[in-house]
Amino acid sequence: MSAPNKIAVAGATGRVGRHVVDILEADGHDVVAMSRSRGVDIITGDGLAEALSGVQVIVDAATGPSPDEQAATEFFTTAARNLLDGGRRAGVEQIVVVSIIGADRFGGGYGAAKVAHEQAMLSGPIPARVLRASQFHEFVAQLMEWGARGDTIELPRMRTQLVAARAVAQVLADLATSNGAQSTPAPILEIAGPREERLVEMAKLLAARRGDSTPIEEVSDPADPSQAVFESGALLPGPDAILAGPTFADWLDER
Repeated sequence: MSAPNKIAVAGATGRVGRHVVDILEADGHDVVAMSRSRGVDIITGDGLAEALSGVQVIVDAATGPSPDEQAATEFFTTAARNLLDGGRRAGVEQIVVVSIIGADRFGGGYGAAKVAHEQAMLSGPIPARVLRASQFHEFVAQLMEWGARGDTIELPRMRTQLVAARAVAQVLADLATSNGAQSTPAPILEIAGPREERLVEMAKLLAARRGDSTPIEEVSDPADPSQAVFESGALLPGPDAILAGPTFADWLDER
C-alpha cells in the first residue's frame, strides 16, 4: 500500500492519540482527529460516517472510561464494531490498535477487556494490527494518586519496562503508513521502554523530583489476582519487542 494521505485517529485528544495526531500532521498527512469534543463519538456513532469519508487508515487509541471489566469490554467491543462497520463502508484499508503487554495474562479486569478489543479488531473485515505497549511513564503518577493512604503511598510490587507515550505514538504512526506496514507484518507487536524497572523506585524518583517527602511503600496483596502478574514479569516485553527511549529518569529531565 502506498503511503496513506488521510488517516483517522480515534481517541485523538487522549494520552497517546494526541501524540499520534501531532506526528502524522508533522509528516504531512491529512489527519482526522476523532473525539467527542470534536463531534465524533465512536460509541454512539455520531459523526463517524462523515469523519471516515475518504480515510485509508484508522488508528484506534481510544481508552475505556472505566476499569471495570464488563463496562470496559462493552466500551471496546462497541467501539470496535462501529469503527469496523464504518471503516468497511468508507473503504478503509487498515486499522492499527493500541493495547497492553500482558493483557492476555490477566484472568479478568481491564486486561480481559483489552483482549476482547484485540480479538474484535483482528477478526473484523478490515486488516488490523495490534501494538501492545508496556505501562506509560505517566502511569507512575496515576498509581501514586490511587495508592494514597493518608500519610503514605502504597504501590503494588511490580516489574515493568516503562515507555513514553510519545514513543508508542511514533510506532503507531509508523504502522499507519506504508513503511511501517511493510516492515512489520506480524498482527501483534510489542513496544516497551529501554530497560526493566521497579515501579516503586520510579515513584520514589518522581516524588524526589517533586520535592514530595511522603513515604512510599511497596506492597504485595496475595488476595489480588493481579499481583502474581505484576510480580512475575508477565508485563515485561518479549524478545522481539520494539524498545524505545527515553528512560523514566530521562523523561523526567525532559519535562
